[in-house]
Amino acid sequence: MNMFLIKNVKVFLLCFLLYITPQYSFSSDKSKTSRFEKLELFNKVLYLVESQYYRPVDSEKLIEGAIKGMMNTLDPHSAYLGRDIFSKVQEETKGEFGGLGIEVTQKDGMIIIITPIEDTPAFKVGLKSGDRIVEINHESTIGLNLDQVVERMRGAPKSKIIIGVIRDGSDGVKRFTIVREIIKIKAVKAYVLDDHYICIRLTQFQKNSSDMIKKSLIKLTKNKVKDQELKGIILDLRANPGGLLEEAINLSSLFLKEGLVVMIEGKNSKSREKRYVKKGGFKNLKTPIVLLINGASASASEIVAGALQDQKRAVLMGSRSFGKGSVQTVAKIDDEKGVKLTIAQYMTPNGRKIQAIGIDPDVRVEQLDNAWRGMAKKGSFVREKDLRNHLTATIETNDEKIERENREKFERIERIKKLNIKKRLKKIQKESKKKDFVYRKYNPQDDFQVMQALNFLKGVAKLKN
Repeated sequence: MNMFLIKNVKVFLLCFLLYITPQYSFSSDKSKTSRFEKLELFNKVLYLVESQYYRPVDSEKLIEGAIKGMMNTLDPHSAYLGRDIFSKVQEETKGEFGGLGIEVTQKDGMIIIITPIEDTPAFKVGLKSGDRIVEINHESTIGLNLDQVVERMRGAPKSKIIIGVIRDGSDGVKRFTIVREIIKIKAVKAYVLDDHYICIRLTQFQKNSSDMIKKSLIKLTKNKVKDQELKGIILDLRANPGGLLEEAINLSSLFLKEGLVVMIEGKNSKSREKRYVKKGGFKNLKTPIVLLINGASASASEIVAGALQDQKRAVLMGSRSFGKGSVQTVAKIDDEKGVKLTIAQYMTPNGRKIQAIGIDPDVRVEQLDNAWRGMAKKGSFVREKDLRNHLTATIETNDEKIERENREKFERIERIKKLNIKKRLKKIQKESKKKDFVYRKYNPQDDFQVMQALNFLKGVAKLKN
C-alpha cells in the first residue's frame, strides 16, 4: 500500500469528522493529539487488512464499513447513507415511493415491523405491528442488518416477494406473498359518523397533509354533516409514524388559537428553539376533539398529541405512543452520500420530554385483537425504549421520578378496570378462529377505539345540552 493512499484516507476521515460535527473545535493540543492518534490507529488497521488479508480488498468498501460501524455506535436513528439510500431519503415525505409499505426497525438482531401503512401491499396481506421478519424469499434474515434487509425487500413494481414472519400467539413461520408496488399514500381519510361527528384519519405527515385535513373538515361539514351541526371530531393518529415537522405545526394550528406547539432542545440544553401556533388561516377552536394514539404513533404524531393535550384542546384516547422524540438532520457529504444525525429532541409545550417515554392518553382504551385488522393487539407494539442504543430523554430528576411512579400507578389501576365488552370480544374471537386474515376496506364502525371515541363525544354533547 502506498503512502499516498494512507494520507488520503487520513485526510478523508478527518474532513468527514469535522464536517458532521461543525460545533467541534480543537480546544487544546491534547485533544488534537488524541484525535490524530485515533486516526493513526485506523490507518494501521487498514494497512494490516490491505497488506495481509488473504484476498484482495476494496479500500472504499473498507472505509465505508468503518463509517457505518461508527454510526452504529450512536442511537438507532443516526446512520450513514450510501449512494443507494441517500437519493431515496425524502421519497416518503412526498407521498410516493416503491416498496411494500412497512416501517421496520431492528432489536436484538431481529427485524421487527413497527407499522404496516394503511392500504399498502403489506397492510392488505395482513402483516401487523410486532411481526418479526425472519425470512425473505425463504432465506433467513438472521445475521443481516437493517439496511441489508430493507435492500432485499426492495424490487421492481409488480414483482413478488415472500416474507416470513414470527407472530406472537401463532406457531411457526407465517409466510405472506406480496406484490411490490409504487406506494402512493392517501394521507387523509375522513368519514361522517352518526350525522354530526367527523372521523379524520391521518396516516403520515406528508407535505400539505394539514391542508387536506382542513379541506376535508370544511367539505364534510358543509355537505355531509346534518344541518351543518358538527358536534365532535375524532382525529386518528394511530400507527402514524410521523413525517414533516412543519406539518405537525400546521395541523396543531388548525385547532389551537395561540401558544407553543413544540420546543426543540439541542446539544446545549439551555438553548431551546420554540415553535408556535400559526395564527392565520382556517381554525376550529370550539368543536370537542378526541385524538387517538397507540404504540405505533411516533414523532410528528406525538408532537401534535402533546400540544393538544397540554393546551387541553383534545382528550387523548388509546394507548401510550411510540416515544420517538429525537430530531434528525441529513448532512450531505457529496452528491451521492450523506449521514443522518440525531441533533436534538422534542418537548411538549409544558416541557414534557417524549424521547423513549412517549405520550400517555387521558383515557386508556386498548384495541381489541382483530377489531380492526390493521392494528396490533395489546402489548405487541415495539417502542422507542425497546430499540438498541436508544437515546434517553434525560437523567431522571426527583420530580420526574414521582411523576413516572404516579403514572405507572395510574396505568395499573386502569388495567384492573374492565370495559363491558364481553359479548363483542367473544364474537371477534369466534370470527378469528374461523378464518385467517382477509383484507377488507376499513370501516370506522368496525373499529372499537373509534366507537369508544364517538361514545365519549356523544357524552360531551349531552352534557352541553
